[in-house]
Amino acid sequence: MTLLWDPALYRRHDDHRTRPFLDLVARVAATDPREVVDLGCGPGHLTGVLAQRWPDARVRASDSSPEMVAAARDAGVDAELADVRDFAPGPDTDVVVSNAVLHWVPEHRELLARWAAALPSGGWLAVQVPGNEVSASHTIARDVLASDAWSARVPGGLAAYGVGTAEEYARLLAAARPGAHVDCWETTYQHPLTGGESGDDPVGDWIAGTTLRPVRAVLTDAEWEQLRADLAPRLRAAYPPDDAGTTWFGFRRVFAVLAAPDG
Repeated sequence: MTLLWDPALYRRHDDHRTRPFLDLVARVAATDPREVVDLGCGPGHLTGVLAQRWPDARVRASDSSPEMVAAARDAGVDAELADVRDFAPGPDTDVVVSNAVLHWVPEHRELLARWAAALPSGGWLAVQVPGNEVSASHTIARDVLASDAWSARVPGGLAAYGVGTAEEYARLLAAARPGAHVDCWETTYQHPLTGGESGDDPVGDWIAGTTLRPVRAVLTDAEWEQLRADLAPRLRAAYPPDDAGTTWFGFRRVFAVLAAPDG
């Protein structure tokens, strides 16, 4: 299955999606890295943050989506098309950043352990993954896709990410790289959303740009519009706007930062 990405739709909530990236990178204390890698760079708008933070470093960016790579290149980022599962830190890779990518990879725990073990001395690994699977936005989508109206059209429904807890990732990374400093935490952001692609479905707009991309890949345009219409009233009921018209969308994210020991 080809996972279709829409860079413009993804960036519609750019400010909210940027904040976790900035919170993640703020915990990386590398001072003079030789190479900085942005795994899953998306449309490339955040790769520039890494280049500004470490102007003397060689910055590499990659993504598995041709649409995202094209958007990144249009933005002036020399991104390459690559599968994150094929990545391995090189001897000069002092900073590896993966923001909102690894939840798409079932075997991401094995990747994290491998990367942590392979980092050069003093290297940094910084990862953020959404942990919102039990939220109303996701349970509603799963329930609708499991209904008689949709189960035949989307076999398997909405796949589970399998994201763990901050403690789980802390234990995993500490075991993979003995002596490393490991910093893991969880944050639930309350995103104030207004409007949406249809004008009154901001949460549906959000998940259409991310969570529902695998579903979009197997539907026709007409089916996609029907699914959005089926989800909209349920999402509005679960996330009613306040008196000012703001929809508060709680979104849990899990962060993990590892600093490999020197020497």
